[in-house]
Amino acid sequence: MKSEHMKAIIVAQAGGPEVLQSGQRLRPQPAAHEVLVRVHAAGVNRPDVLLRQGKYAGSGSVEGLIPGLEVAGTIAECGAAVTRWRKDDAVCALVAVGGYAEYVAVDARHCLPVPAGWSFIEAASLPETVFTVWHNVFQRGQLQRGETLLVHGGSSGIGITAIQLAHALGSRVFATAGSDEKCAACLSLGADRCINYKTADFEAELQAEGGVDVVLDMIGGDYTPKNLRLLRDDGRLVFINAMQGAKAEFNALEIMRRRLTITGSTLRPRSAEFKASLAAAVEENVWPLLTGGLFKPVIYKVFALDEAAAAHQLMESSAHIGKIMLQVEEANS
Repeated sequence: MKSEHMKAIIVAQAGGPEVLQSGQRLRPQPAAHEVLVRVHAAGVNRPDVLLRQGKYAGSGSVEGLIPGLEVAGTIAECGAAVTRWRKDDAVCALVAVGGYAEYVAVDARHCLPVPAGWSFIEAASLPETVFTVWHNVFQRGQLQRGETLLVHGGSSGIGITAIQLAHALGSRVFATAGSDEKCAACLSLGADRCINYKTADFEAELQAEGGVDVVLDMIGGDYTPKNLRLLRDDGRLVFINAMQGAKAEFNALEIMRRRLTITGSTLRPRSAEFKASLAAAVEENVWPLLTGGLFKPVIYKVFALDEAAAAHQLMESSAHIGKIMLQVEEANS
């Protein structure tokens, strides 16, 4: 008989990595429109750190929450209204919370098939970053073939995704990163140029290249005026985080004169309908690139589920290049 309980990583209280504790929870029951995924792998993302710290937009109280925004695994059960999926289908999925566990209930529309030839670890590295990049770079930022994209944090999970997708879809890509090793990784993924921001002024270097059309920024702070000065006329600055500070000064008259756009978004608070629409757009536009070999997973390190605290320590160190993943052992049966 199947156990009604599952192993999960639970936030004991807002705080450091040590507040991530292994525990038992009741296995979720899928609603009519949901599937129950037996999780084989889960991605670790910067928003998970903010959630754990109690700083993520719209998170409220985090005590007792199970972090995790993306998973891959097999479908254990389908809700009564689900038509696309069947038991044992291999899927990866975007979830609002709950990925660091043996099972998670997911809106069936937020699932995508594991790409042919991809492992569960590799597939679980996709949803959070691909959904975020597709929406912010291509939908909000309106990056077009032949335009130039600047990606800050080029060796992060978001960065490696943005570089590869923009390159595959015909844009020129510049990136910044914090070491020569990270810059080399960005170049190997399709960046035309990568600036080590610790040894060079990215603004001066890229002004000499003629500026950029779209900036994907997770830094904020004093990067903001530099980003705006780098934008060409009609350029777009898109924020997905503000790790160095949410406040910045800029010249509104310059925004008007050069018709610049400043935008940004966070994914977790968006409606289920929005995420379903985004999933459909991602499957149509990005999945062919994955199966065609134009995008490759970059996995830096895989931790066991019980080692989630160590995975968060690595994430906060920013020593990684690519994705940090959790491998979930065979669930109780």
